[in-house]
Amino acid sequence: MTQSDEEQSPKDERPGDAAAGDVDAPAPAMSSNEPSTEGAKENPEAPTRGRRRREGLPRRRRGGPEAEERIDFGTKDDRPEGWWAIRFWRAVVILLSRLYHQLSVRTRNPLPASGAAILVSNHISALDPVLLSAASPRLIIWMMAREYYDLKSLNWFFKIVRAIPVTRGAHDTSATRLAIRALHAGRVLGVFPEGRIETSEELLPFHIGVAMMAIKTGVPVYPAYLEGTTRGKEMVQAVALPNVITLQFGPKIEFDRTDSSKEGLAKATEAIQAAVETLRQREIETRARLAKAAVS
Repeated sequence: MTQSDEEQSPKDERPGDAAAGDVDAPAPAMSSNEPSTEGAKENPEAPTRGRRRREGLPRRRRGGPEAEERIDFGTKDDRPEGWWAIRFWRAVVILLSRLYHQLSVRTRNPLPASGAAILVSNHISALDPVLLSAASPRLIIWMMAREYYDLKSLNWFFKIVRAIPVTRGAHDTSATRLAIRALHAGRVLGVFPEGRIETSEELLPFHIGVAMMAIKTGVPVYPAYLEGTTRGKEMVQAVALPNVITLQFGPKIEFDRTDSSKEGLAKATEAIQAAVETLRQREIETRARLAKAAVS
């Protein structure tokens, strides 16, 4: 199994369907006196060994506390891409994206072979996390709206892929801690910094959460841009009906990591959005060139 300087009030929320990664900005950087989950006692309701085996969860390491929502990201020495449940998940999304939905990846995926990273992308439909996961050899930990994470029919699956639930419209410090913990464990975190599905072909303003987490953890940030026939479709239509989608990746985004002030986070967020906008313009030019070539 997803930022602005100020939290939007409910009346200012932009319309759009929610999907994995459709989350409001994670809370601002935690202060030093904020309670930490590190060193916490083991959760007495933690999954049993038999349940872990059935759900494809990795074995819990002794002495390692369970995070909120029982999400076990493993350690930097682990390779979650080798877990049988994740291998099965990747096979399904690759078949779905490449064969049923005609996903075309125009550029090489720049994510590192190992180590933590953040992948940011525009958001055009509920299918986006599947498409981006299919185009990446790494397991991507997605941040997603809690109302979807808590669906009984799908919650077991979101736990397998280590999705992070986020309560929208609130400063969800628990989700922020989980996201940072995933990065400390060497995972790739996937975020849609617009916070919701786009209502037009223009990018929505990015929330500052990605910049805050990148500066706090020191991990690289990589941009991606999706375009295709899924745009404007409801969740069921986007997933169930065949589509044609293109995907562009960009190089690591450079921005000042020494300034964590409000102004510094705003500038870093501008750099992140500019990188995605560059990919958007490149896709527009590519489509225009291909259309011209088809006519001539």
